[in-house]
Amino acid sequence: MSQTVDFWVDSAAVVESAISSRKSVRAFTSQEVPRNVLQHLLEVASRAPSGTNTQPWKVYVLQGNSRSELVAKVCAAHDGLRADPGLADQYKEEYDYYPEKWASPYIDRRRENGWGLYGLLGIGKGDKEKMHLQQQRNYRFFDAPVGLMFTLDRVMGRGSLLDYGMFLQSLMVAAKAHGLDTCPQAAWNGFASIVKPHIGASAQEMLVCGMALGYASASNPVNAFQTPRVAVNEFTNWLD
Repeated sequence: MSQTVDFWVDSAAVVESAISSRKSVRAFTSQEVPRNVLQHLLEVASRAPSGTNTQPWKVYVLQGNSRSELVAKVCAAHDGLRADPGLADQYKEEYDYYPEKWASPYIDRRRENGWGLYGLLGIGKGDKEKMHLQQQRNYRFFDAPVGLMFTLDRVMGRGSLLDYGMFLQSLMVAAKAHGLDTCPQAAWNGFASIVKPHIGASAQEMLVCGMALGYASASNPVNAFQTPRVAVNEFTNWLD
């Protein structure tokens, strides 16, 4: 009996450690991730729940030339957009990830997150050049050797985005358990018109997000950034 209890206690500790230690990593090493490891992580993540088992996720894995070519295309578009803001109509997200009008406490948390990261990197509020370059790190997958793109068939309803979130979390936690790190990236969504043709996605597919995956750079100070979380009692109502 004690051995069974010990097993479950140890298993719980492993799961909780993977969840609590997962964070968005913004600097990776060049160490490659074997394809069989990626295959395994996706198989584990595929056990995520979905409404009536629809399993709406579709994944594109970019490595080597496919990754490098996409990085070059989107970074060029990002630079072009900065030079000519009038190009913004060409680069629109396919769904509203953020609200049209921000309100507290969400805008406060967003600002805390943004300025906390920029402060760590020594980027001041008026330093548009450094902000641009840091934002462009997204489109370089933060130097991770693996870039992932996730799409959803447009025929599916909004509930499938809930399913997708569980799939993505499962993938990130599984990666962490295997000593890998990730950064989920909605930043790619605005460049869906470039991303989708590059990966071979059909017009019927909607870009949900991208993700960087690899081994975290232990020496880069940006990876010391830790986002805060509100206390449980701030978001929980206990009903007796």
